[in-house]
Amino acid sequence: MAAQKQLPLGSVALLRQGRPTEARRSPVRKPRLLHAAAPEGRSCGDSACPGRVFAVRGWAEGSRMVEAWYMDESLEDQRKPHRQEPNQPANLERLGQLGVFHWKLDADHYETDPVLAKIRKENNYSWMDIITIHKDKLPNYEEKIKIFYEEHLHLDDEIRYILEGSGYFDVRDKDDKWIRIAMEKGDMITLPAGIYHRFTLDETNYVKAMRLFVGEPVWTAYNRPADHFPAREQYQQFLAQAVQ
Repeated sequence: MAAQKQLPLGSVALLRQGRPTEARRSPVRKPRLLHAAAPEGRSCGDSACPGRVFAVRGWAEGSRMVEAWYMDESLEDQRKPHRQEPNQPANLERLGQLGVFHWKLDADHYETDPVLAKIRKENNYSWMDIITIHKDKLPNYEEKIKIFYEEHLHLDDEIRYILEGSGYFDVRDKDDKWIRIAMEKGDMITLPAGIYHRFTLDETNYVKAMRLFVGEPVWTAYNRPADHFPAREQYQQFLAQAVQ
């Protein structure tokens, strides 16, 4: 993939690339899981993996492992960490059982990063844009922050790559408890279609992120309850199999 030009820092900087229709993701595609021991991060298949884990690819020495924990039930500012006391971490295997996976990449050189190019090629991530979430950059900032934090699902995978700043993705586990995933510069995450989740900035109040899609993007979020969608039904079936 040829290197892309630098995109301006703004509310949303769009970069549209080739969008082959044959690569469009099915809205009810079963979540794919990766095994940490799979060569070069390749999928080993749902049934072939002896242990489903939160895959980390493109790992650089000295980089921070992504951190996740079970949230408390406080109604305080959503931007706070909301850890339980004592802290209840959600380990990599637990996150993998939810169909969530992660890469640690070189955000300083994302335009020319061969690891990112390989991920995009292997997963048909043919469309991307960059969004900056900050009160001075994002139109209708307060409204958007509220929308992002409403519990919802999508009919396609959600792929986000943090280029600057930090924030939190919250996901529901199989028992409907919230797990908070701390995202910072260099973290790339995929949330499977049908998973209930939400996003918030942390107390730094700033994030710049790349959004990726297979084919033309679909931005529709379905707030909970949305259990009638086939994507949700299939995800629930996946959860039942993943914990066996």
